[in-house]
Amino acid sequence: MARDPRALLWDVCTAADAITRFLEQKTFDGFVADDMLRSAVERQFEIIGEALAQLTKIDPAMAARIPDAGNAIGFRNILIHGYAKVDSRVVWEAATKSLPRLRKAVFSLLDAGD
Repeated sequence: MARDPRALLWDVCTAADAITRFLEQKTFDGFVADDMLRSAVERQFEIIGEALAQLTKIDPAMAARIPDAGNAIGFRNILIHGYAKVDSRVVWEAATKSLPRLRKAVFSLLDAGD
């Protein structure tokens, strides 16, 4: 049985909020030095990517309204399947630059009741 698309959107927002909390008052150097923090952030990105991948199957029209959903799904795949090549700078940039935009787009869908 397929999940409710709105539940998947909530999963994205919850994971994005967790990443934001994890990185509060952190620097890139602190992020790189803390393997538990890096693992936690990467895990939340995996959740975001998986939720968006499921959303594209369940409700492609809704997923199409999320800018960079495809990039988030691809990022998830790299984190899981290409883990040996994960660049901490890329993860940091995704968390600090791309994630706020993604969260805003997803939250606006939830807020609009779509």
